[in-house]
Amino acid sequence: MATLLIVHHTPSPNCQAMFEAVVSGATAPEIEDVRVVRRAALAATASDVLTADGYLLGTPANLGYMSGALKHFFDQVYYPCLDATRGRPFGFYVHGGNDVTGAVRGIEAITTGLGWRRAAEPVTATGEPGRPEVEACWELGATVAAGLMD
Repeated sequence: MATLLIVHHTPSPNCQAMFEAVVSGATAPEIEDVRVVRRAALAATASDVLTADGYLLGTPANLGYMSGALKHFFDQVYYPCLDATRGRPFGFYVHGGNDVTGAVRGIEAITTGLGWRRAAEPVTATGEPGRPEVEACWELGATVAAGLMD
């Protein structure tokens, strides 16, 4: 059975809505033989990353960058996971008050360094996520999880 690791920092109701939609998509009844593991960014470990087959990342955009919690996650797992996880699929979502550009750029730079393969377009939202953004998060979760099915 494949494992999808969702690493998230969910400090607000807006981030929570996006996170719940991603989880709902990843655990849809049509997704078979994929175990979904959820970890808060400050609790996720290199062992979590090494034992997963794909990743979903979620963060708010804080002061023009990803949250400190997600950056801390990357700092902790980067070198221990660098060679062993190359080519693994991932997706991500970002919520911001008005701009998510720096957070998206930061995540793309780090995942490029890790050699991860983007399996879906990122979902971004500013302000309160509307129905299109929530549906896009569901699709993001379902797409990345479905890509792990045998």
